[in-house]
Amino acid sequence: MEIVLAKSAGFCFGVKRAVNMAFQAAEEDGNICSLGPLIHSPQLVERLEAEGISVVNDIHAVTDESVIVRSHGITRQEEEYLHEHRLKVVDATCPFVKKAQKYAGMLGEQGYSVVIVGEKEHPEVQGIVSYVQNAPVHVVADVESAARLPLGKKVGLVAQTTQAYENFSSIALKLLERSKELRIFNTICDATSVRQNEAHELAAAVDVMLVIGGYNSANTNRLARICREIQPHTHHIETAEEISDSWFNNVARVGITAGASTPEWIIREVVGKLEKIEK
Repeated sequence: MEIVLAKSAGFCFGVKRAVNMAFQAAEEDGNICSLGPLIHSPQLVERLEAEGISVVNDIHAVTDESVIVRSHGITRQEEEYLHEHRLKVVDATCPFVKKAQKYAGMLGEQGYSVVIVGEKEHPEVQGIVSYVQNAPVHVVADVESAARLPLGKKVGLVAQTTQAYENFSSIALKLLERSKELRIFNTICDATSVRQNEAHELAAAVDVMLVIGGYNSANTNRLARICREIQPHTHHIETAEEISDSWFNNVARVGITAGASTPEWIIREVVGKLEKIEK
C-alpha cells in the first residue's frame, strides 16, 4: 500500500511560532497560562500543561501569571484588560490574524458595514469582530447568509484566516451585487489556500484519505469536508489509535494531510501505523 503525505501537512507558520514562543516562555517563567487552548490540538495542549502552561478560559481568573495569547488572538476588550492590570503578556497571535483584526477595525473607522466570512463562535472571529467599533459588523458562513444581510451603501469584507477561498470569493460576488461600494481585504492565509488545494488534488488521486487534526480545529474540519467531497472514503482522526485496519481492505494508495495545528509527531505515528498494515 502506497502512502502519500501532503507536502504542507502539519504546523503552519503561525502555529509553529506560537508553540515555540510557549515552550520558550515556559523555560523562562514557571508561572504562566494561556487564554484558551494555545492551538486546537488537545495532544499538544497536554504537553504544554506538562511543561507548566495551564489553560485559563476566563480572563478574570488570571491573577499574577504571565499570559500567553493564543495563535487565534483575543478580543480587544481582553487585550485592554491585560494591559490595565499590568500582566506580563507573551503575544503569540498569528501575524495573519493581526492583519485581519487591523483591516476590520480600519473599515469600521472609515464608515463601512463590515462583513467577516467565518464561523461566528470561533475565537479568531470573535476577536476580529471586537476590533470593529461604531459600525455594523456581520459574520457570515455562506452565500445564503450574505444574501440576507441588511447592508448600507459601503461594505467592507475580510475573512477568517482559514476560510476556503472559493467560499470567500462567492460571498464577495454576492455582496458586489448588493452594494454600491465594496472594499475587500483577502485575509485568508496563503498556507491555508495551499493546504486546501493540495488536499483537493490528493483526495482525487487515492483510494482512502486520512485527515489528521483536532476535532475542535476549524481548518482541519474544513480539510476533511474538502476531501470528503472528492473521496467518500475520508476519515478525520486525531491520533493513530483511531485507525481501523478495515479501512484499507483492497486499498492501493492512501493519502494523508493534516491541519495547521497538528504536531509532526502525531503525523509520524499515523504514518508508522499505516506502514505496519499489510494488505
